[in-house]
Amino acid sequence: MDLEELRTLLARHARPDATTAVDGVLVSKVDRSDAPEPATTGTVLAVIAQGAKRLALGDRVLEYGAGQYLVASVDLPVTGQFLRVGPDRPALGFGLVLEPSDIAELLLLAGPGDVPRAGAGGTAVPALAVCDAPDELLDAVVRLLRLLDRPRDRAVLAPLIKREILWRVMTGEQGGTVRQLGLADSGLSHVARAVAWIRSHYAQPFRVEDLARLSGMSQSAFYRNFQAVTAMSPLRFQKQIRLQEARLLLAARPGDVTGVAHRVGYDSPSQFSREYRRQFGAPPSRDAARLLLDTPGAR
Repeated sequence: MDLEELRTLLARHARPDATTAVDGVLVSKVDRSDAPEPATTGTVLAVIAQGAKRLALGDRVLEYGAGQYLVASVDLPVTGQFLRVGPDRPALGFGLVLEPSDIAELLLLAGPGDVPRAGAGGTAVPALAVCDAPDELLDAVVRLLRLLDRPRDRAVLAPLIKREILWRVMTGEQGGTVRQLGLADSGLSHVARAVAWIRSHYAQPFRVEDLARLSGMSQSAFYRNFQAVTAMSPLRFQKQIRLQEARLLLAARPGDVTGVAHRVGYDSPSQFSREYRRQFGAPPSRDAARLLLDTPGAR
């Protein structure tokens, strides 16, 4: 499918906060390629129409560009960077938030054999996946974005086209990653419980066996599935969350490195500084000062 209309629609409807008039639909426009930045993925389908993006998750690096899409089935800490973009040719992307209830509903509606049923109770698949977008998927995305210019049709047609997009992805090349979101007993759903706990209690120490019990899995199965989904160990995942939270806190409190270190769970300020520098390329105080300078209105 020609991507030109998709690019035109995305450029016209892009807003600073990426939201649109259709709930769960996001439109992004980025016109510069900054240094890699930490972020979280959310649970989302993301289609690139122009430019490219590179994501690092643990030891995995994924890159996707025009005509490709990424699926994230768990909200993961990543490092991201846009590539091959500039003021005259910005990166343009479409996003659809993935809701487990919507996926579960489509799985229930599907006829026997319409979608593979593998995955319940089995080994989880990676939470991030990239592949080429088929024409049927891109066509549905374009039709959904056209509704942003047609308020009268939006309330009725947008939910139908969103379901079509979800179905195209669920039955496509990376469908296994998406379908796990709707399966109550999938390996991903078990890991997601542990991910949610770590996010809510990132400053607290934990034992892997306790997280395995929370997830309803043996310790060996939990560790194997957690690595498969997140591309990192539970302790490394916690460290990523801690450092990202610390960076947010330092942007508001650049002079309180020791206080921030303790708040995110570090007993040793020197260990915090060492791991922070390894993650972000500069000591906490220097990075915080740079963040302050980069904040609009701070100078």
